[in-house]
Amino acid sequence: MSIRNHATNRSGNPPATIEDVAAGAGVSMATVSRALRGLPNVAESTRNNVLAVAKSLNYRPDPHASRLAAGRTHAVGMAVPWLGRWYFSQVVSGARDAFAAAGYDLLLFGVGSGEERSRFVHEWGVLDKRVDGLLLVDLRLDPDELDAVRNAGTTVTSVGDRYDGFPSVTVDNRSGARIAVQHLLNLGHRNIGLIGDVPGPLPFSVPSDRRAGWFDALTEAGIEPRADLEVSGRFTVEGGHRAMTHLLAVRQRPTAIFAMSDEMAMGAIKAVRDHGLSVPDDVSIVGFDGHELAEVMDLTTVEQPVVASGKRAGEFLLQALAGATEVPHEVMPTELVARRTSAPLRGKVTG
Repeated sequence: MSIRNHATNRSGNPPATIEDVAAGAGVSMATVSRALRGLPNVAESTRNNVLAVAKSLNYRPDPHASRLAAGRTHAVGMAVPWLGRWYFSQVVSGARDAFAAAGYDLLLFGVGSGEERSRFVHEWGVLDKRVDGLLLVDLRLDPDELDAVRNAGTTVTSVGDRYDGFPSVTVDNRSGARIAVQHLLNLGHRNIGLIGDVPGPLPFSVPSDRRAGWFDALTEAGIEPRADLEVSGRFTVEGGHRAMTHLLAVRQRPTAIFAMSDEMAMGAIKAVRDHGLSVPDDVSIVGFDGHELAEVMDLTTVEQPVVASGKRAGEFLLQALAGATEVPHEVMPTELVARRTSAPLRGKVTG
């Protein structure tokens, strides 16, 4: 039985089907599918012939027909809180590389608000028909939401948060933050501020873990963390600028800042300079992430392999779709990269 698109072409005739392309090219429908999707094990001459026939027939693949024929959509979904932010775009880039190499299409689901998150979870029973698996990116689901996804029978992996029964890729954010603050302590700083975030409608573990690392390093050094030196920067450049502006007005302003992200650190650097001060002479600043502009700005930061994390999580999802029964969990490495935005406290000699 042939399955046709409901649309018609410009001549008013039903559009061509994959059977039409196969007949015209003198190959099987499976070969047509592989050739059009750019998969390996198709001779170049055969691929060119299929593409030429498909073009002459104005053939447009029907993804629903492919799903009915193969029992798979050959598509995977990614649920991402903020598609436009650097970190999330890099995770998507890495995962996309893994999926493309395996011949899978990628559908992105934006869940940047509480309403979008609720709709995504409660409608997942319908949405999952469009994909074979789902990759969650820094999206912490509560038990009821997690059950909804599990009950749909969806194959799931995650980046940033770990769930029982699902493969995952994480970094030790708490340890990385502790290392960043310890670097500042070693330079003689004691009034070390924090630019981070406050709990919002989309709770995820990064803010709390990185704050805990800041808190750990200070208390281990016998320093009481000051509440007036902790300000939200909302993980944006603009937010970092506003937070730093506030901290510069504190009665006993900080001599150093740990920013939970490089983007907030960049905003903080601009704020310091806007006030006629110097980084690092007046304020040392350390970020977190390893943003591509960190080296350009000479930013001291804790680097994490963001693209590689997305790719690894994508590979875990593909392995699970292929029938793997292991549930791997990988903690990616972090590394402090000291550059010129951090320096010893003025008048302080460090060893």
